[in-house]
Amino acid sequence: MRTKIQPEAELSKGDLWVFGYGSLMWRPGFEFIEQVPARLIGEHRALCVYSFDHRGTPEKPGLVLGLDRGGACRGVAFRVAASRRSDTIDYLRSREQTTNVYREVMRSVWLENEPRQRVSAMAYVVDRGHVQYAGRLSLAEQLRYVQQGHGRSGNNRDYVLSTVKSIEAQGFRDQQLHQLALMLHKEMPRHLHPPPEG
Repeated sequence: MRTKIQPEAELSKGDLWVFGYGSLMWRPGFEFIEQVPARLIGEHRALCVYSFDHRGTPEKPGLVLGLDRGGACRGVAFRVAASRRSDTIDYLRSREQTTNVYREVMRSVWLENEPRQRVSAMAYVVDRGHVQYAGRLSLAEQLRYVQQGHGRSGNNRDYVLSTVKSIEAQGFRDQQLHQLALMLHKEMPRHLHPPPEG
């Protein structure tokens, strides 16, 4: 299978910006010198990738986020020093490209700082032709996959709740993910709910 990666010539100059919209927001796993809230136009965050590895297995897939066509996505842009560029790209490829469900692309992102500059950032966009592309699933279907998903990086439920927590820490909401998080909280066994205050 052809690996979808950027030509080295486009990646070898200066500091590297990386756009995080899922687990990269709360667990980047690489050294960076700056992180800035950012917005990418043209793709949106969606639970549209069956996870066969990190949060599920081929027999019991989980569901993870991808950037899918249309709309916009708020996330975090990380600036990596030029000296760490090559190591960071290697790390991201080993983490994000285990099954090649993502295309590694460079995208314009708007940094939500002063002076609101635009930078070119590496991002991972879902490959709609890949067997793991789930497309648009109902909330009930999303809930079912997330409840069953467990892979080498842990259970799928924690992935969704950690992402929602990170989104809230950035000061915004993702309606679909927040709705799913509410459903996941309701599905918790009773003994895991904190006792009511009073």
